[in-house]
Amino acid sequence: MVTVDWRKRADYIRSRHGVIPVWADEAVNEDHAVWLTPDPASRSGRSVRVIGYSTSARNILVIILVAARADEIEQPSGEWWGANAWVASARDRHIYTKEN
Repeated sequence: MVTVDWRKRADYIRSRHGVIPVWADEAVNEDHAVWLTPDPASRSGRSVRVIGYSTSARNILVIILVAARADEIEQPSGEWWGANAWVASARDRHIYTKEN
């Protein structure tokens, strides 16, 4: 199971995109989740994009994760920092469907 620390961004993803960390965690850990490494939209090249299905949200979500080593001062309580999450667009749904 992949563990994600949402301490820094839980309020943001909830208020901005209506996604809660539990849903994002479900999508990341879903058996058919698609991992795009690195995230094609990443400017730094440090993030990955995960497209997966959340049973609680009943939707396909896009999750942006940043490697634990990205923050040299603070370490996450998990393997990744959760950076962002939102409901998948038609393009991301197509990627998810194509891979599955």
